[in-house]
Amino acid sequence: MAKLHFHYSAMNSGKSALLLQAAHNYSERNLTPYLLKTELDDRDGVAVIGSRIGIQKPCETFTKDENLLEKTKARLAEGPIDCVLVDEAHFMTAAQVWQLAEVVDDLNIPVMAYGLRTDFQAKLFPGSAELMAIADVLREVRTIDETGKNATMNLRIDEQGNAVTEGPQKQIGGNESYKSVSRKEWRRRMGR
Repeated sequence: MAKLHFHYSAMNSGKSALLLQAAHNYSERNLTPYLLKTELDDRDGVAVIGSRIGIQKPCETFTKDENLLEKTKARLAEGPIDCVLVDEAHFMTAAQVWQLAEVVDDLNIPVMAYGLRTDFQAKLFPGSAELMAIADVLREVRTIDETGKNATMNLRIDEQGNAVTEGPQKQIGGNESYKSVSRKEWRRRMGR
């Protein structure tokens, strides 16, 4: 029976690497993964999922207005899909999460979504909130901060490494813009 999985963590935990590993495992067994990510993230190039460890794979992109059930059905018309793998899942809308639940429930295709749980202000992203509510399987991808503590928070930083306390929820960036830190360190740096 297919399930909707949500693999979540702070930045720099290897979520994209895990997605690419899953895609490799499917392909190695002559199964077909369908890779998706938001068009907002073009750090590794348009229609490419990449990891900081240097591996990457082509994918299809989606906009916030696209129906992911219909997109999956259109791709399924071209050939089999054994699993849908979604990177940067936190950027999905709540409606898109439900569309992926339909992929699982109605098409019997497993969906594995990878993304952040919260933003730099410790607020759930809309896609993450919906995934936390309805996913069949929730899995925290653990990572550590510079002190070796469990890093569960995303700290947005400026060019000098100072904490940024205000700004838009969506800002694409990597190590130059974000640090994964423990909640205690996040509270200290955010003045809470």
